[in-house]
Amino acid sequence: MQPKYIFITGGVVSSLGKGLTSGSIAMLLEARGLKASLLKLDPYLNVDPGTMNPFEHGEVYVTDDGAETDLDLGHYHRYSNSPLSRLSNATSGQIYETVIKKERRGDYLGKTVQVVPHITDEIKQRILDASNQEIGTDVVLVEIGGTAGDIESLPFLEAIRQFRHERPKDCINVHLTYVPYLKAAGELKTKPTQHSVMVLRQIGIIPDILLCRCENSLPEDVKDKISLHCSVPKEAVIDEVDVDFSIYEVPLFLHKQGLDDKVCNLLGLEKETADLSLWSNMVEQMRNPKQTIKIGIVGKYLEHKDAYKSVFEALQHAATANNVALDIETYESDKIVKNGKVEIGNCDGYLVPGGFGQRGWMGKILAAKHCRENKIPYFGLCLGMQVLCVEFARHVMGLKDANSTEMDEATPHPIISLLSEQRDVKNLGGTMRLGAYNCCLNKSSKAYAAYGKELVSERHRHRYEFNSTFKKQFEEKGLLLTGVMENDQLCEIAELKDHPWMLGVQYHPEFKSKPTKPHPLFQDFIAAAIENKS
Repeated sequence: MQPKYIFITGGVVSSLGKGLTSGSIAMLLEARGLKASLLKLDPYLNVDPGTMNPFEHGEVYVTDDGAETDLDLGHYHRYSNSPLSRLSNATSGQIYETVIKKERRGDYLGKTVQVVPHITDEIKQRILDASNQEIGTDVVLVEIGGTAGDIESLPFLEAIRQFRHERPKDCINVHLTYVPYLKAAGELKTKPTQHSVMVLRQIGIIPDILLCRCENSLPEDVKDKISLHCSVPKEAVIDEVDVDFSIYEVPLFLHKQGLDDKVCNLLGLEKETADLSLWSNMVEQMRNPKQTIKIGIVGKYLEHKDAYKSVFEALQHAATANNVALDIETYESDKIVKNGKVEIGNCDGYLVPGGFGQRGWMGKILAAKHCRENKIPYFGLCLGMQVLCVEFARHVMGLKDANSTEMDEATPHPIISLLSEQRDVKNLGGTMRLGAYNCCLNKSSKAYAAYGKELVSERHRHRYEFNSTFKKQFEEKGLLLTGVMENDQLCEIAELKDHPWMLGVQYHPEFKSKPTKPHPLFQDFIAAAIENKS
């Protein structure tokens, strides 16, 4: 059977949660025994978000095959079992770059290259490529970035209009819109939704389902009004209210309103009874913690909540698995050093996530020192592992000027140095060590105790590595390199020997955590924080 396609657009304002909604729909369809695949189409001209400032774009989510992608792919991973690869995210930059290269090669045989049909044809090809990632895909969900009416999104909207025109029985359009409540007037306003749908209809896209983001459930008369003015059946006007507890309640709320039933009916999909027991149990466990623990995150992009999105979610997954509630304190690493001392409160454990550049470096070093000296659980991710190593070199090994060459190219003790293959790199985009690599674990390590196996695969995104010439000195002093890259001696994991739990990894384990399957290192870190609290 040919796959069915669900196109998900957004209107009125950004940040309505299209990615979370797309993942939720995929999860509901998977709960019915269907196989889903997801694709995010982003309208910006960057080839990928890899060179974009986290304050501008948020987290860069990395796939196994090394693609730097939109953070919505993190939602897709956490909510569904969709295959994720470089075929799961396409940007205007990629589309235009591909078309221009074809034109330069003469692939278009001298024809005038235009948005229609050449750009739209390339977009449609990306949709088909996403549907072929795995054999047996039943449904492909395609999320269009931006909002209806954006000039940047017009080629994507035209492409999905054509795609549905060519496959009228295999496609539906789901539009996520906003129904604001004006407190001064005491009224819900449907006009923004009406205008958003009107823009789509002018393009030739007629929504089959309207998902209405709102603070509280919509009254029946408001649904009647939306249905009438938007030409959408009332039963297809569905609330997507602000959940009162956790974003993981969203698919349960949508299921309660029969969204997955409506999707299956519209697409003619065979329906099994949805089994949401595992997900429901997870949410229930999240609601009933035994105690609360406090975790401090010391980073440099914490003003933007999406910059470390997968880290925050992985911590929540691990906390739920350990039956505790999470109280997260954030500390901007360039603002916590006062008179040579670090001020980071009194948390049960600390995590230092990844990052780039010198700003806040000293704050992270002193945070690691605080954890080492006071036997507080510490978890370092990517740069956080490098922080652990440099701090140890300076304050335990006596290498006063030890550093990373990223921070000081002239350091006499380059504990962290540029990858050999990176030294002549000029273009920054897509040139780091990216994607999944195998890591071999020492069986006597805390990392092995967490994973329960000797070989693991984890995703990377970095340009600097631990300098292996220092390995012997480190291990003699008690910082053990307990994980190395398979078929290589590059350090992947460092652990402090005489410490309850102080561990750093060169990779990004947060990208593989799910609410129903927490990452083992995060789970053990939270367990160590619980023990520290007690």
